[in-house]
This record gives sequence, C-alpha cells and structure tokens, in this order.
Amino acid sequence: MSITAPFRAAAILLLMFGLAACSTSRTLDVAPPLASTASMSVKYAAIVVDGSTGSVLYEADSNAPRYPASLTKMMTLYLLFEAMQQGRVTTATEIPISDYAARRPPSKLGLKPGQTIDVDMAIRALATKSANDVAVAVGEYLGGSEEQFAQMMTAKARSLGMRGTTFRNASGLPDVEQRTTARDMALLGLSLRKRFPAQFAYFSSQNFNFRGRNIRGHNDLIGRVEGVDGIKTGYIRASGFNIVTSVNRGGRKLVVVVMGGNTARQRNAHVEELILRYLPQASAGGV
Repeated sequence: MSITAPFRAAAILLLMFGLAACSTSRTLDVAPPLASTASMSVKYAAIVVDGSTGSVLYEADSNAPRYPASLTKMMTLYLLFEAMQQGRVTTATEIPISDYAARRPPSKLGLKPGQTIDVDMAIRALATKSANDVAVAVGEYLGGSEEQFAQMMTAKARSLGMRGTTFRNASGLPDVEQRTTARDMALLGLSLRKRFPAQFAYFSSQNFNFRGRNIRGHNDLIGRVEGVDGIKTGYIRASGFNIVTSVNRGGRKLVVVVMGGNTARQRNAHVEELILRYLPQASAGGV
C-alpha cells in the first residue's frame, strides 16, 4: 500500500529536523574518516547522513558556504519533478530552446535556438550529462525567465529547510552570489529520493541516447561502487569537485556529500572511504 501524502510529508519533515539539528560547532562522537583529509583543499566540506533516519554520522564544515556548481541542477530537477507531479507538464511536453539557453557554455547538448526537447530527455540531459543549455531552457519554461526561476528555486530551498542556500541560476554556472552548504545538499538529496521515488531512478543512469549519439555521464561511482544509485556531480573552478551520493545496500541507506575535491578521483576515493566506514552505522531496514 502506498504511503499517503501526509505521512510522506511527515517522514520528510522528520529527516529535515534531524539535519537541521546538526551544527559544525560541535564534534560528533564518531571516528575520523579512513582517508586523511590533509590533502583536501580549503574548499572541502562533507557530511554523511543516515538515509532512513536523517541522523548525521559524520560532518566537516557542513554549514560552511560553498559554491554548488552543477549540484544546482538537483533543485532544477526538483521543481521539474514537482511540475510533473502537479500535472503542469508530462514527459512528452516539449521545452523550447531560446537563443540565451543555446549560448550557455558546456557542459551542454548543443541544442540550437528554436529547437525543442521533451521533458523525459531534458531530465536525462540534466541528471546524466549536466547540460547547461537544457537547465536554462527548463528554468525559462517553468519560471518565465531564468532569474524568476532562480527565485522559485531559492523559495523552495527555504521551504525544505535549506537555510544556507541561495540560487541565482538554473545550471550552477559561476555566480558569486550562488551559495549552498554540504548540509543543505544532503537535505535536498534526501528530499528528492523521498518525494520523487519514481523519478529518482533517472539519477542512476550512466548514459542515454540522444538523436543517435550515446551520451555518457560524469558519475563514475554508479555501477562501480555497490549500492550507489545516484545522484549528482558538479565542478567549477571556484567550487572544486563536488558530489552528492545516494547509497542503498543491504537495507542500509546513506546520503554522502563531498565538496571541494582537488580532482574527481580524489573526491570519489573519499566518498568510497566514507561509505565503507559509515554504512555499517546506518540503520537497517528503514523507511
């Protein structure tokens, strides 16, 4: 039997409360991560959260302001999934590509002004390719303009309890005023999985076919690390290498956020070590 909307909302609120209670001003009574963080950059921040209870198992500067880079697209997708749930769009809805959207720098699909992309393919392009041209097109379609959509994104962040996040665009391209925290990204990851379980499967895709081209994704942990089922990577020079990772193995669930890696390889290795240490501490057989 499916969980009714009130009970589902209550479950999400419980997770939010657990995360909201965490603070980097205290030291958690947990062992340090296996990997030394001495080689991580000054941009480093991380958090490991029990995906069933919302309990924080590890954190490092989790409330410190950081640039989200393409983790921003998690919120772009959240609002797109919400529009689908409310019946405002379907997977077949065609989204037009404006001249402005087409001119966004890579990563992108290379769509031309006047072309369209359906919602199903747009989701794949955002979740897997992290396409900036598609992110802007989605923002313009749902918000009227990217600026108005960014305001919608920030408002949604506040409603989810993401107090340290401000969005200025739909893609995560550089903007000095676009900030978030590792804690907020964990909360967004939890909220996506809890509210949109069917759509969350998009985040586990390693590639997709677009007009005869096989488009490969950026998340090398998917398919390589047991139990990893998403969710999103991100990089701009100001942020370093970011990732939000969802893990579901043997009934135990984690959301792991690492921000500010010097390289994608270093970031991924650190995530693997955090999973190895903290997955056994996660509750078994949760919600």
